[in-house]
Amino acid sequence: MPELDPIIHAPNRLRICAMLATSAELDFRLLKEQLDVSDSVLSKQLKALEDANYIEAKKRSYNGRPRTWVSLTDLGQLAFNNHVAALKSIINSD
Repeated sequence: MPELDPIIHAPNRLRICAMLATSAELDFRLLKEQLDVSDSVLSKQLKALEDANYIEAKKRSYNGRPRTWVSLTDLGQLAFNNHVAALKSIINSD
């Protein structure tokens, strides 16, 4: 039976992984807007995911300004899929 991942389980980190699971990469600004959090809150959540090697953050220039782009790593995708499977098993248990 799959187990919940304590790193992903936090609500904002779960939402970040869910958004990244369906996109090649997303920029920091979009994640911030979607989560409706401050820069510091998002940075803290991304740092936890990055420390676990679940995401990769890259800085690139966009219209002459530096922007941070975030993507799930293969390990992050696997961890997210396992976490979702664990949630589904809880929901479907009798």
